[in-house]
Amino acid sequence: MPLFLPPSRAKPPPPPMRTDDRLAVLVGLAVWAVLLLVAVAVPEVRGTGQGRWLGSCVAGVVLGLLGLAFVHRRDHRDRRGR
Repeated sequence: MPLFLPPSRAKPPPPPMRTDDRLAVLVGLAVWAVLLLVAVAVPEVRGTGQGRWLGSCVAGVVLGLLGLAFVHRRDHRDRRGR
């Protein structure tokens, strides 16, 4: 099996696969939101002085919202470009 094929023998790349990225972002966002609610509701998490639990959950929710906006803009741009 040769490592290099001349352009005349190379196969064309496959077309890009369409996926529902919005669903993946929404699931991740929902998980972080539930974890944030648990971290706020459980006094042991707040009482241990470990604010990193709350900070991590807030960061997950914020990044999920940014990801959702990114996916929405990308999908809108792709639809408009066609």
